[in-house]
Amino acid sequence: MNNYGWGLPIRASSFAGQIDFGILLIHAAMALIFVLWGVFFAYLLVRYRRRAGTPAQREEHHASSQGGFWANNAGELKSLMPDVLVMLFEIALIVFYAFPVWRSIKMSPPDPKDADVVVEVTAEQFAWDVRYPGPDGKFGRAKPELVHFSNPLGLDRTDPAAADDIFVANELHLPVGKKTLIRLRSKDVVHDFFVPEFRLKQDAVPGLEIPMWVVPTRIGHYELACAQLCGFGHSLMRGDVYVESPEDFQKWLASRAALKPAPPSASNNSGGF
Repeated sequence: MNNYGWGLPIRASSFAGQIDFGILLIHAAMALIFVLWGVFFAYLLVRYRRRAGTPAQREEHHASSQGGFWANNAGELKSLMPDVLVMLFEIALIVFYAFPVWRSIKMSPPDPKDADVVVEVTAEQFAWDVRYPGPDGKFGRAKPELVHFSNPLGLDRTDPAAADDIFVANELHLPVGKKTLIRLRSKDVVHDFFVPEFRLKQDAVPGLEIPMWVVPTRIGHYELACAQLCGFGHSLMRGDVYVESPEDFQKWLASRAALKPAPPSASNNSGGF
């Protein structure tokens, strides 16, 4: 995967540009502030350098009954202007950029009826369990008592809606240009779903199903990493994300649907979420 260079990873989602704009804007503003403060400090070093016959002394300010607070403290107030300007910039950045972008990405997932693809991703130590609805378009029933190493999600294959569900481990396939709704869950501890090229990062919290969405814009192979320390095998918790053409995606789904899993034996069931 040649997705990384000297700068940020390649952009592979519809909102990656919005995220990059904020990152670059903040870095540019901090660089500008650094340069301006450096120039100002250099000016002070030269302007108030030590000179022969010029003693260092502190300038005393005495409150005048003729002036007011503003008149007597004009110099101190002027010195606060750089801080005020930085504060106004940060407020504007939050109000006009951060809030709208956060809302559009994090707070406005598509309704399942409006999504082109709906996929369920369940994190566990130390793997990503991915489930697609089968040809019926419905997710089937899952039961904690059916969880087994051969049935990580506890799918009840006696349920007609679950009998054709498609399960893959550490492998997420998405069609390019299609809005995908991802239902994120965790079986054990807090994990973090992170695909750098998508600029998509979200904690998976036990007991919660967290919706997130993405529209992939670039066909390719990407890495799904866990970005939250989750145990001794954290560094090994990775998966592959394949963005394909809609036709290739449908072919892959059909090939997986052709693999009919056998219902799990009740004698082999153990454990739970």
